[in-house]
Amino acid sequence: MKGILRLAFKLLVNDSTKFTALIIGITFAVFLMVEMTSLFAGILNKSSSTVINIGAKMWVMDPAVQTIASSIGMPDYVLDAVRSIDGVKFAVPLYSGAALVRLRDGTYQAVTVIGLDDTTLYGRPKMKAGRIEDIYAENGFLAIDDAEYGKLHSPPLGADFELNDHRGVVVGIATVSSSGLFGTPTLYTTYTRAIQYVPPTRYTTSYILVEPKSPADVAHIKAAVAALGYVAYTKAEFMRRISHFYKYETGLGTNILLMTVISFIVGLSISGQTFYTFILENLEKFGALKAIGAKRHELVAMILFQATFTALTGYGLGVGLCAGSISLARLRIPGYAAMITYGNLTMAFAMVIVIAALSSYLGVSRVLRIEPFDIFRG
Repeated sequence: MKGILRLAFKLLVNDSTKFTALIIGITFAVFLMVEMTSLFAGILNKSSSTVINIGAKMWVMDPAVQTIASSIGMPDYVLDAVRSIDGVKFAVPLYSGAALVRLRDGTYQAVTVIGLDDTTLYGRPKMKAGRIEDIYAENGFLAIDDAEYGKLHSPPLGADFELNDHRGVVVGIATVSSSGLFGTPTLYTTYTRAIQYVPPTRYTTSYILVEPKSPADVAHIKAAVAALGYVAYTKAEFMRRISHFYKYETGLGTNILLMTVISFIVGLSISGQTFYTFILENLEKFGALKAIGAKRHELVAMILFQATFTALTGYGLGVGLCAGSISLARLRIPGYAAMITYGNLTMAFAMVIVIAALSSYLGVSRVLRIEPFDIFRG
C-alpha cells in the first residue's frame, strides 16, 4: 500500500499546474471561511466587552434589555430587594451610559461612561498609571488605554475635559481585557458621579451586579428576581443573550453566514472541477494500473489520498494566510475585531472534509467504471 500511495503522490504533483490550481482553490476557500467566521467571533466578543471586563457572576436587569449598550434604568428599590434575597453575598449598582465629552482642543468625542459602586468599586479595571483611590477625587475619571484611547488624544494623568458642563480630570489610566465594539473610548468613575454628570433618566441603575454565596444559590436568586418583575443572568447567559441578538436579530449573522456559504461553494466548485479534470487526464494511468493487477480498493485509496492531501495542504495554507492577515491588520488597525477560535477552525476543517469527500466521490466513480481494454484499445 505504501508504494501505491507514493505513486499517487507522484501522479498528483507531476502536473504542477493542476496541483497548484487545486491548492489555490482550497486555500482561498479556507481563507474566506476562517476570515469571515473569525470576524464574526471577534464582533461577538467585543459586543460583550463590558460584561467580560466587569467580571460579575450575575447581572440583574430589565427583561427588555438585549445588549449591554441598551440598558434600561431600574428603580432604587430593586437594589434593596436583591440585597435581601437569600443566597446573595452582596449586590451593587452599575451605571452604563453614553455621553459626549469636549476635549481641550474644542473637539467633541462620544464616550461610554461606566459608574462603579462608590463603596466597593466592584468591577474596577486594572490600573496602568495612577491610583484607583484617586477616582474619589473631585471630578476624577479613569481613562481606558485600549484601541480607542487615541480618540481622547491619549490623555496623560491630570488631563481634563468637559462632560455635560462638568469638568472631568483623568486621575488614572487603566487597561481592560476587551475593547468595545462601536469604537467609542471608555471612562470609569464612581456611580454617584456618573449619574450626576451624565444626563439622567428617571431611573439611574443600569444593572445590578450580584455575587451569590454559592453556585447552588443561583437558581433561587433567579426565581426571586423574576418575582420582582426583572431577570437575572449569569455572566455566560448574558453573553449568550447578547450574541443571540447580533446573530438572529440583526443582519450581521445572516451576512456572515452567506459569505461563509459562498466561500464554501467557491472552494467546492474550483477543487471539485479541477480534481475531476485531473482524474480524466490520468485515466490512462489508472487503467494501466488496473490492467497490471491493481485492486479496486487500492485505486480508491490512491484517489482518497490525493484528495485528502490537497485538502489538508490547502487547509493549512488557508489558516496560516488568515492568521497572518489578521495579525497584520491588528498592527495597522488596533480596533480590528477578528479573532480565530477553535470553533472557526473546526467548522472550516469540516467543510474542507466535505470538499475532499465530494471531490473523491467524483474521481472514484469515474475510475471504477473504466475498463483496461478501453485504454489499450485506444
